[in-house]
Amino acid sequence: MESRAGADRSGPGRAVAVLVLVGVGASIPLLGPSPALHGTGEAGAPGSGGVALLRTVLFAALSLSVGELFVRRLARSVPGAPPAAPRGWSTAANSVGFVAALGLACVVATGNLVPGGLADIDVGGLYGSRDGRLALLEVNAFLAAALCAASARPGTQGWPLAAVMVAEALRAHPTTEHSPLVGSGLTLVHLVCASLWAGGLLYTLRTLRLWRRAEAGAALLGRYARVAAVLLAAVTATGVCSSLRRMPPETVLGQLTDTAYGRVLLAKVILTAGVAALALWARVRLARAQDPLTACSPARAELYALGVVVAVSGLLTALPVPIRW
Repeated sequence: MESRAGADRSGPGRAVAVLVLVGVGASIPLLGPSPALHGTGEAGAPGSGGVALLRTVLFAALSLSVGELFVRRLARSVPGAPPAAPRGWSTAANSVGFVAALGLACVVATGNLVPGGLADIDVGGLYGSRDGRLALLEVNAFLAAALCAASARPGTQGWPLAAVMVAEALRAHPTTEHSPLVGSGLTLVHLVCASLWAGGLLYTLRTLRLWRRAEAGAALLGRYARVAAVLLAAVTATGVCSSLRRMPPETVLGQLTDTAYGRVLLAKVILTAGVAALALWARVRLARAQDPLTACSPARAELYALGVVVAVSGLLTALPVPIRW
């Protein structure tokens, strides 16, 4: 009875904490462009805060759905795993991703300006540009993913979600860029690994909370941790390579403080380093603690920090890129 009462008391506190974190996460992309651009002499695009928020929501929805698919498959391979699984959030996440992609498509349809009304949106014009076609692909892919997630075969949503990630990778590197396919390839790997890492951790923690069995739960957390170590290495490697392509080595130090893109990138690097430290702490507890599931505490902190990283990533996509060739 005492433990149940403690859980009930912690419920409202946990809900408030989540709401606060969501508010903080939303404020980063929405309010971030102005302080990031301050003193740099760069001009931000109109509505950059709204665009950053929409792209943050898109990234979060993508991570949640991809991570859920990944860990569900991982859980099935755990010996003695209970048949129970957390309720799927993919249908809702893909629906939210559809709304975010639709909002971004509306921005593209008005010439990358914030539409003042429906009359400003040229839907037909989307078919006439590369960015427009990619925006439409993301809208349709999220819609298809939502329908697949709600169907009798939710695993089929992996294909439209893959289409979203390919479209995002291509969008981030226009054809005018030097070696755009190389940049798109790096971005695609970065996005896939980051989505598996963040979304997978969320679903893993949800599964552990449902199972409440040390043996199967510890085994699942251990399997996720081994894959996450590889994902972290891939995210780091692709992030460094992508940054050096946009900021050549001889200009990095200056651009990290003198450009909006560099400042936000530096913040992302610091946050990612903190996430990596929390991940290491969780892995040490998992391997050495008498109760391996005590690793859930630093893992939850890692998840919250990853949420902030996603918000910063959304902000990064809305800032002018300091390409110097």
